[in-house]
Amino acid sequence: MQIRRVGITSKPNKIEVREIVPALMAWLAGRGVEVFIDEETSTSLAGAVAGLPREELASRIELAIVLGGDGTFLATARALEGRPVPILAVNLGGLGFLTVVTQDEIYPALEAVLAGCFRTEPRVQIEAEVVRAGRQAGSYVALNDVVLNKGAIARVIDFDVWADGQFISTYKADGLIVSTPTGSTAYSLAAGGPVVAPTVRAFIITPICAHTLTNRPIVLRDSVTIEIAVKGDEESVYLTVDGQVGIAVRSDDRVRVQKAASVVEIIQPSKKTYFEILRQKLKWGER
Repeated sequence: MQIRRVGITSKPNKIEVREIVPALMAWLAGRGVEVFIDEETSTSLAGAVAGLPREELASRIELAIVLGGDGTFLATARALEGRPVPILAVNLGGLGFLTVVTQDEIYPALEAVLAGCFRTEPRVQIEAEVVRAGRQAGSYVALNDVVLNKGAIARVIDFDVWADGQFISTYKADGLIVSTPTGSTAYSLAAGGPVVAPTVRAFIITPICAHTLTNRPIVLRDSVTIEIAVKGDEESVYLTVDGQVGIAVRSDDRVRVQKAASVVEIIQPSKKTYFEILRQKLKWGER
């Protein structure tokens, strides 16, 4: 695959973006690559270069370069809407399990990518559908997770959960997370869920602050359809997708979660393994 059109997305108003992007655009142009930037990057450059909405940018490119953190990565992945565009993610600070390329590694990584010497790792996405009165009230795709949690009222919520029609349990908790293996190192991990390698075909259900100590996280194969019924007051619960998109869920709604048809292609540095990234980010083995 010969890459000729590249898109750059970034977290807005980052000082590093102003420093990195002009030189990066010139470097790519010098190699015959057409470069597009999103509106957020244009804002960081004080409008010196016109930017495109991310959804429009995604339809024009063959490679996406993300400058920022995992939030920017997730927003970019959502904008791609299932297109098979590989993503090179550069960490500009923070923990960043998805943005694993450092600033010092940008140009060597791009040299390899433009030469075709790179590998991508497909990451499963999750699709959540809100069913209200027998009709679809919303459908969303996430890379990390979908989360059901309470709104402003501090009250325990009951979640009835099924897998392929088989009743699992009623979770009494502040919220419930259904995550992909990619999302196992995000909110699910903070809530006590397990770390699951991204190559494992699984979903993880993790209660948030379970009020029954025997309610523990559970790992299911990713071919199942998970159905969740919320028992609570009207609009006391919200469905949040990758921490960025949300919808109020009513007490008579059902949330159906299953594997999405699309995947996200992440470019992985050839000399970094997933476990090396875990050791680095989680400080495993350090004293």
